[in-house]
Amino acid sequence: MAEMQQLRRFLFSKQELALFAATILWGITFLIIHIAVQYSGPLFFVGFRFIVAALISGMIFWRSMKGVTFYEIFAGMSIGLGMFFGYTLQTAGLQTIISSQSAFITALYVPMVPILQWIFFKKPPHFASWVGIIFAFVGLVLVSGQGFKGINFSKGEILTLLGALAIAGEIILIGLFANKVDSRRITVIQLFFGGVFSFFCMPLMGENIPKFSWVWLNVGLSLALMSAVIQLTMNWAQKSVSPTRATLIYAGEPVWAGIVGRLAGERLSASALLGGLLILIGIVIAELQPAQWRKKGVVNKKIN
Repeated sequence: MAEMQQLRRFLFSKQELALFAATILWGITFLIIHIAVQYSGPLFFVGFRFIVAALISGMIFWRSMKGVTFYEIFAGMSIGLGMFFGYTLQTAGLQTIISSQSAFITALYVPMVPILQWIFFKKPPHFASWVGIIFAFVGLVLVSGQGFKGINFSKGEILTLLGALAIAGEIILIGLFANKVDSRRITVIQLFFGGVFSFFCMPLMGENIPKFSWVWLNVGLSLALMSAVIQLTMNWAQKSVSPTRATLIYAGEPVWAGIVGRLAGERLSASALLGGLLILIGIVIAELQPAQWRKKGVVNKKIN
C-alpha cells in the first residue's frame, strides 16, 4: 500500500499532464511573438491578441456573463492592467532579444512575487525564497551575457525584466480577487481590458496600425486561441493540482522556449545557458522548499 502511494507521487495525473501541455504551448509562443513583432508594433499585436481571446472566451462562457457584477468588472480591469503591462513590455523586448533569452528573464516573475508581497503586504519572504532570489539574480546576470565585471542590460532585457515584474503583480492581484469572483467571467473581462488598454495607448506612444500582413494576422489569431485554451486548462486543472506542483510544472516554460528557439537556429552562449539553469534552480528552491526550511515559516505559494 505504501509502495502504491509512493508510486502515485511520481506519476502525473491527467490534470498535471494538461498543465505540461499548456506549458509547452507557452514556451512555443516566445518564438512566435519574436517573429510577429517584426511585422507589427507591440501595442497593436498585444491588443489584437487579447481582444480576439476575449471574444473566443466570451463565446464559450456567454451564459455565465449574464451575472457579471461591478466588482468583477473592477477586478478584471485591475488584472487586465497587469496583463497589459506584462505582455506589452515582454513583446516590446522581443523586438531586440531572442525568444529563449526572453523566456528565462520572464521566468523571474516567480521569485518576484514574494518580494512584492513583502513590499505591499508586509509579508517577509521565508529563507527559501531568499535563496531562490539569489540564484535567480545570478542567473539573470549570466543570461544578459555581460557577466559581473560589467553589468549592463540591453533595452530589450530591461523591458522584459519590467514585464516580469508586472506579471508578478498580476499574479498577486489574481490571488486577491480569486475567491470573490467567477473565474469564467473574470477571464473574459481581464482579456478584454488588457486589449483595450493596449489599443488606447497606441496613439499615446506614437504607434500606428501596422500594414496588413498575413503573419501578424495568423499569429495573432493563433495566439488568441492558445491564450483561451491555456486559461481554460489552468482553470480546470488547478482545482486539483497544488500551487507548488503547478509552479514547478510552469518552471519548464523557458526550457521549452529554449528548445524551440534552438530548433529555429537561436544560440545561447554557455554562460547564458548556465544563467538559465540557475534561474530554474532558484524557482524550484523558492517553491519546493526543503522540509527543514518549511518548518521555519509559512510556505509561500504561487497564486493562480
